[in-house]
Amino acid sequence: MAKEAVKEAPKEKHALAAPTKSTESVLQRTGVEVNKEKLKALQLTIDKLEKTYGKGTIMKMQTGAIEKIDAIPTGSLGLDVALGVGGFPRGRIVEIYGPESSGKTTLALHAIVEAQKRGGIAAFVDAEHAFDRLYAKNLGVDLESLLISQPDNGEQAMEITENLIRSGALDIIVIDSVAALTPKAEIEGEMGDSKMGLHARLMSQAMRKLTGTISKTKCCVIFINQLREKIGVMFGNPETTTGGNALKFYASVRIDIRRIGQIKDGDVVVGNRAKVKVAKNKVAPPFRLAEFDILFGKGISKVGEIIDIGVLHNIVQKSGSWFSYDGTKLGQGRDAVKQVFDDNPELALEIETKIKEALIKEV
Repeated sequence: MAKEAVKEAPKEKHALAAPTKSTESVLQRTGVEVNKEKLKALQLTIDKLEKTYGKGTIMKMQTGAIEKIDAIPTGSLGLDVALGVGGFPRGRIVEIYGPESSGKTTLALHAIVEAQKRGGIAAFVDAEHAFDRLYAKNLGVDLESLLISQPDNGEQAMEITENLIRSGALDIIVIDSVAALTPKAEIEGEMGDSKMGLHARLMSQAMRKLTGTISKTKCCVIFINQLREKIGVMFGNPETTTGGNALKFYASVRIDIRRIGQIKDGDVVVGNRAKVKVAKNKVAPPFRLAEFDILFGKGISKVGEIIDIGVLHNIVQKSGSWFSYDGTKLGQGRDAVKQVFDDNPELALEIETKIKEALIKEV
């Protein structure tokens, strides 16, 4: 009946644009009575907004293109799976926090390596003034193409970050760390002066200004943060991150990384075992866990993960302390198999490829 009424009605000249058939059909399918005057007004408003701010400023959820979230691998196969999208999402803010020497900067540098491998441009804002060029080079960072800045204060750091992101040329930018983004007023003041809330205000303003630009330029922005303890907390977790609460809200992904053990070669400690928890995730289910080895001077041990995840997916078979692959014994004990993979990178790559194929369904 509604369609017949539309056909019989005489055509009148009206300043408002006619509603699209798709708009009417969607509303009719949902059982909503079509109010043509409202639809005309809505269409005119949409046209005006798109003319002012660009195509795609506003759209119906059903007709808008749902883009697959692009991601930069983390350098850890297990963490890529835990994040649910194959790595750190582009166009989003990521926070990595944890205790001292837990692997925060190492994880961020591995993300830079992965971005550079794919032809991307990376920047490192070294607010702590403690960037280790040799360590970064050992991890695989291309120092010639890496942009690095050592700002004098927090405002300068955020201005540099904003301008780099607005250029649209960067794929990833790391800020190390939030705790070191000291407000200018605090630096210019006397030692011992109370500057309540300055740091939190700086971070809150930065988040408001940066979020939209980050989304449009598809740049992945990683903030490294330190832990502090609240005073007088008797029950619950007293740990908190620096810089107020703004970053917690604006971050799409929050990574909690902890050192859970030591890796020894005889009596000599050669690395740490790290456990990562995805504390917040807006792009996939949160609270997933991952574990990997971080070797001193080398970074995340890929061969260690190949063994662990390979066994988990039955690509590498384990019987007692013996490991085998495709019917061939690799060695006795995890350390022996790691050495086999180090000596035979082609074999490690073959198993890694099979693991990635098995993980495609999970990512």
